[in-house]
Amino acid sequence: MNRILNKVGEYDYDYKNDIFLFKVKNREYSHSIELQNFVIDFDEESFIVGLQIFNASTIFNIPKSKLKQIKNFKLQSKINNGTIQMNLMFNMQIRNQLVQYQPIIFEKIGEDTPNSEIICTA
Repeated sequence: MNRILNKVGEYDYDYKNDIFLFKVKNREYSHSIELQNFVIDFDEESFIVGLQIFNASTIFNIPKSKLKQIKNFKLQSKINNGTIQMNLMFNMQIRNQLVQYQPIIFEKIGEDTPNSEIICTA
């Protein structure tokens, strides 16, 4: 059985510390798991409700000054058999052109988390 959640979220970029932050609105946080450059927050139903990406400019291969200009962010994540796939989609203005980025992050998690999918736009 697939569990799917469609929600609205919000995002921010901490320029000084190079951390990209994303959270789902109106969902209560329960616990987090820490991976190499990520902290992933879950709610009580084990849906992903938050994401922090450390060294975001390196992970995305985008200058810090440009990460402040992200527009139209969307997160689509799936948990399947202990692996998280996070598809990030966002736009940035570069030299008067709107450029779309679609990084995909795969991470194996060590805990027993039920399969689920979340689609969240901000």
